[in-house]
Amino acid sequence: MKKLPILILFLSITLVFAFNFKKKNEKKDIQNIQIQEQERYQEICGTIEKGETLYDIFKKYNLNLGEFIELKEASADVHKLRNLYPGQPYKIIIDDSSQINEFLYWIDGDNILNIKRTESGFYAEKIPINYEKKIEYIGGMIKDNLILSVGGDKEKLLLALKLSDIFAWDIDFTTDLRNGDIFKIVVEGLYLDGEFKRYGKILSAEFVNNGKTYRAYRFEHDKTIGYYDEEGKSLRKAFLKAPLRFSCISSRFSNNRLHPILKIYRPHHGLDYVAPRGTPVSTVGDGTVIFSGYKGDYGKLIMIRHPNGYKTYYGHLSKIKDEVKRGVKVQQGQIIGYVGATGLATGPHLHYEMRINDKPINPLKIKLPRGEPVAKTLMSEFIKIRDEMTSRLASIKIQPLLVSLKDNQNKADGRTN
Repeated sequence: MKKLPILILFLSITLVFAFNFKKKNEKKDIQNIQIQEQERYQEICGTIEKGETLYDIFKKYNLNLGEFIELKEASADVHKLRNLYPGQPYKIIIDDSSQINEFLYWIDGDNILNIKRTESGFYAEKIPINYEKKIEYIGGMIKDNLILSVGGDKEKLLLALKLSDIFAWDIDFTTDLRNGDIFKIVVEGLYLDGEFKRYGKILSAEFVNNGKTYRAYRFEHDKTIGYYDEEGKSLRKAFLKAPLRFSCISSRFSNNRLHPILKIYRPHHGLDYVAPRGTPVSTVGDGTVIFSGYKGDYGKLIMIRHPNGYKTYYGHLSKIKDEVKRGVKVQQGQIIGYVGATGLATGPHLHYEMRINDKPINPLKIKLPRGEPVAKTLMSEFIKIRDEMTSRLASIKIQPLLVSLKDNQNKADGRTN
């Protein structure tokens, strides 16, 4: 009877050993399968070149053109494959017989188009890029213009454009800026695998223009996203202060101006914005196109009717967007055409007019009502966000050139990027 416990112990050890041996073999089998899978599939990686289409890519790598048609059909309702843009990455995963298993295309900074082979054919979906978000603190002083002051690289350029969009109803960045103006930005920094990729949402911003301080706080409620001032009033107004972001005014509103070509004095009931040919022109407010075409001295002209008797004119355009036709509704900030020198013009510029009940008015002097403020029921939530962001903005130290708190800390620690 004493031998029985020893026998049970021996059997237990044997079973544990056998179980572990089996698990180890199973693990090896899985690893072998993974290695075989890796050997079976190959990746084709690249970026879209100027003028390149998906058809060109298929021809370049001798891929099955039948699958090219299947991919186009599968993605038609998600993202049309004719909309591929230069510089955007793509990846094609093929098997050992050059059959496509998966196609990935980086649509923009936020989404990837993923088309995968399934038992029933190809399936397409848009996958959001999962960034790690960090809060960045950026501040600087204006020297010459906003673009140069914020920075020269692509991401800083886009950040400057976002900032100008936020304050576009209060500050005309073509005429109002002064050297020494100050800007501060609290913004999301988006990272992948620890590497900075781009800026995300601007959470709050401050702009001191000619001694006057403007602040903006991002607030989301009831699926509505907007920027508001310290009192919860919307920064959005019925009209933008300017129809294009960065240029300069060469001729102002006047009832008696010497015409540069005709050399006679006559009214100039608008503003002339000098800008390079091809600069995008945006509508300053929501409205309906009432004229789109060529009209005498105006050259290529767009006229838009807005609510409450307002009309705006955009003249001397080099090109009008194809979809901007009579009767079409347009939204504030929508690009409608491009700067040119058509009609009676000495060089590329935009002639911009505003009228109310067909009477010309000076766009620089008009005061317009704001959008809806933060609802009273949401004010306590807004105030909490406002106070936190005000504290963050106050922590940004300004130097003559663009700096960030992160860069300052790196310098203090003796690190360089």
